[in-house]
Amino acid sequence: MLAYFEYLAASVMTIVAVWRAPAVRYGDAHRRALWGGYAGFAAALWLSTGAVMDAVEHIPVVDLDALLKHFASTSAILAALTYVATSYGKTSAQVVPRHVAVSRWIARVAYKVGMVGVSLLTVLFFTLVDRETTSTDFVADHAGESGAAVYMTLFYFFPLVTTAVCGYQWTRASRRAESTSMRIGLTLMAIAMWMGLIYVAARITLIWAAVIDPLAPDTLDAAVTGTALWMNALFLIVAVGASIPTTQAAAGRWRTWRALFRLYPLWRDLMDAFPGTSLYPPRSRLRECTRSHSTFDVRLDRWTQDIADAADKLRYVVPPELLFAAEEAAASHPDPEPAAEAYWIKAGVEAAATREPSDRPRGPLQSKPFIDAAAEAAWLIRVRTAYSEITTAQARRLLTHAEDGLKV
Repeated sequence: MLAYFEYLAASVMTIVAVWRAPAVRYGDAHRRALWGGYAGFAAALWLSTGAVMDAVEHIPVVDLDALLKHFASTSAILAALTYVATSYGKTSAQVVPRHVAVSRWIARVAYKVGMVGVSLLTVLFFTLVDRETTSTDFVADHAGESGAAVYMTLFYFFPLVTTAVCGYQWTRASRRAESTSMRIGLTLMAIAMWMGLIYVAARITLIWAAVIDPLAPDTLDAAVTGTALWMNALFLIVAVGASIPTTQAAAGRWRTWRALFRLYPLWRDLMDAFPGTSLYPPRSRLRECTRSHSTFDVRLDRWTQDIADAADKLRYVVPPELLFAAEEAAASHPDPEPAAEAYWIKAGVEAAATREPSDRPRGPLQSKPFIDAAAEAAWLIRVRTAYSEITTAQARRLLTHAEDGLKV
């Protein structure tokens, strides 16, 4: 059961780390620190699974998986302390609350202490810990050894501090959360931190109890298994708590990506008609919707601006009567206003391919019922829906009628 639970906790934490991976490139120090914590804990959890432990055994260093796991955990802990400290941002207040000042001080010294701690862990691992045979469970297999107890106590010092600080701060923050989702998420994360504090205290007690008075094998195995299940449970709670406040943001990113996917044909045709309008030449739909050089909302805003710029250029090649002909052609359409613009753009793209632009605009632009970027994107999606239904033959007939001054 423990093995399955370990794989579940590692998988869930990895999913959360991948979900928040864009913060590495686009986020501030606050979000990057949070991602660092998730990534470090995910690595540590994977190093606790049987498959990864077996793979690491091929390296000729006994119990290297345990040392790597402790390194990953320590880096995640330092990232968590940084996240808590940066949560308060910068303030110009002359009097900083004591809990804020303490958190910032701990975060400042944590990296220096962490570097010293990692160095000491390495020295103790190779000198005090008896590593003649490979361990299946580092704590259980080294129970009763004073050297391993010193080593593990030093390692547990870092999560002891982190769980106390994070538990206290997130408990306070949950009471002041502005939204229900944030309050629930912070409460779950605070609960997980207090569970972590109990876990660390239990592990330290177990380690030294085995040194002072060796435990029976069954008692020791039960205690180690119980605390391991407790640890994996708290990581699952952390993952759930961290995910709840981001569901709205994830839904927003999905809507933005879907808007990009739907706008692509309209944007591509206009960019092909007027090369140089976009900063980047159009690529395939899949490539454009998976680019990583900017966030989805920035690219959606850029695409709407590109479409607006190209539409303005169409005014120099379309007949003056094209807009009126397009409005008449779209009169019977279920969504006539965006359909009229779609007819105008489709016929304009055909005109741009065969006609030289004039010195001055030759036709008016349709008035648009939007007041911000979100409304503009929503309007263009309606335009694109109608645009996809218009054939090239229809666009050419409309262009011919407009040039002849005839009604459609």
